[in-house]
Amino acid sequence: MSDTAARLRAAAFGNDVNPGEAVFAAASAGGPRQRWLAAVVLGARGHYARAAALLEPLTAASDPVVSSLAASALASHRRQLGGHRDARVWDARALRRLSGARGAGAPEPDPDGVDFGGALADALLGLAADALACGRQREARLLIGRVAVGDGLGVACLSSWRARVRHGWVGAEVELAAGDFPAAIAPAERAAALAREYGGLRHVLKSDIVLAAALSAAGLDLDRAESLATRALDATAKAELASLEWPAAVVAAGLDPHGGAAPRQRATEILHAVLLRSDPLGRLRALNSPWVPINPNPCSTHPCEAACGHLGEET
Repeated sequence: MSDTAARLRAAAFGNDVNPGEAVFAAASAGGPRQRWLAAVVLGARGHYARAAALLEPLTAASDPVVSSLAASALASHRRQLGGHRDARVWDARALRRLSGARGAGAPEPDPDGVDFGGALADALLGLAADALACGRQREARLLIGRVAVGDGLGVACLSSWRARVRHGWVGAEVELAAGDFPAAIAPAERAAALAREYGGLRHVLKSDIVLAAALSAAGLDLDRAESLATRALDATAKAELASLEWPAAVVAAGLDPHGGAAPRQRATEILHAVLLRSDPLGRLRALNSPWVPINPNPCSTHPCEAACGHLGEET
């Protein structure tokens, strides 16, 4: 593995979340998997336009695994800005790209799920998150179930830690959307424990935000929920993970005993900065979304549930 690829792996799935511009420059001239990794890291930092410039050509890659992973990443970035219907198109494309291509691409299993099984999990979990946002809870549950059995293809979708963590996030979201708030805690706890076991900073922080949202919605262990949200907010700011910083701020606002005005303002400020780094369609979707807190008429859903609606989608 080249030094650039190793740095990007560490940024995407480890603790070195800010590899530096030299690494991004090297990746842009590198192979398809390096460019995908670079786009994942850029998306996590809220640089959606730069990520899209790398991902869109990759969706036509000859390697179906790379093509599918790229489409799923584009879908996740659309969802993070409220473009759930656009995301559904990309997730469906990601799933179609794998049809008839079992075992294609890199040798399996990849420790981080950059393989056929991981790509299949990304596509199915993305479609589940899309279904939730569109109010189709039964469809979301069916899709999550398909991940557990490999979509009937005999593929181990949950062989990587990353897929299992994401499975926990979306599982928690399903229960939150169904109003069974206590049931959301167990999958969120599992995701948090797994992320810590494997040491992915981005996944640890996201898991903590999901868990804080589940605890808050259930009205259980609110001191722990507030601590998780506050620490995640500070850590995402330090790591410059803008895609996670604003949901952390929204969850923290819902738990703030002083009314939450400061963290809500912080979420809005972060989002305005993110929109400056987004493509025109991403900005339009965010401005028209009732879920993204830059809208003058935000959704009346509990703030922790609303924030959690943008958490299960990242790669």
